[in-house]
Amino acid sequence: MPFFADQSRDQLRRAYVEAWRKRREGRPLEPLEAQIADVIEQHPEYHAMLEDEAALERDFLPEHGQSNPFLHMGLHLAVRDQVATDRPPGIRAVFTALAQRLGSGLEAEHRMIECLAEAMWNAQRTGLPPDERAYLERVRRL
Repeated sequence: MPFFADQSRDQLRRAYVEAWRKRREGRPLEPLEAQIADVIEQHPEYHAMLEDEAALERDFLPEHGQSNPFLHMGLHLAVRDQVATDRPPGIRAVFTALAQRLGSGLEAEHRMIECLAEAMWNAQRTGLPPDERAYLERVRRL
């Protein structure tokens, strides 16, 4: 999503907070804000955090057993974008089959974001672009 490419951590987090505030207030949302708010709506465990300005400054450290809710929601948006654009080719069909088998699109996304996070971690570790074929193969094995 090009929107996110030039955003700082604070700007990205503020986009989540603002999209959620607008949704709660029933205000009009831009298309990307609506996508963000939809993801937030499906994660009630994050609602209180997003209503607290202190969340914008908080570090979420895996070594302390914390998962980063902004990363989690961002991965949902990435998977949704992949499915919408069918990139890598075939991901839409894999998602559709997985969602049908699991009985939930959200659960299918949760399974897929684990694969996507691993692909991103491997790319970061190796300094190479993400291996789309390996990622797609891993998702197919779900």
